[in-house]
Amino acid sequence: MNVPGKITEEGIRKNLNIGLGYMEGWLRGVGCVPINYLMEDAATAEVSRSQLWQWCRHGINTSEGKKVTKDYALKLLREQAQELEKGAPKGNKYQLAAKYFEGQVTGEDYAEFLTSLLYNEITNVGSPRPASKL
Repeated sequence: MNVPGKITEEGIRKNLNIGLGYMEGWLRGVGCVPINYLMEDAATAEVSRSQLWQWCRHGINTSEGKKVTKDYALKLLREQAQELEKGAPKGNKYQLAAKYFEGQVTGEDYAEFLTSLLYNEITNVGSPRPASKL
């Protein structure tokens, strides 16, 4: 049940999906991605990761009574990455996105900007990259 103004597991999963979905697209060279019938970009991903980080850092309780700990957040992150990967085309980058997103959710490696984490992955000079189909 979604309670307005309350933090729910469903809301945590939605934020994870937005962050993972955007990062996976960015890793493939796409600057905005359709998620849940909305076109999401870096701004939405930043809001999602910041909310997740705040909830985890302060150990809030969901409306279901579950405390948001680092372990719980990482468990949900891994579940969402696996779920998104199931429905994605072969060669997707959800597991790589999850690897980078872990520190953002738990606050162990909170970057100034989400996209700056991925620069080394997308800027390999001399490496040919297949064109993306939009």
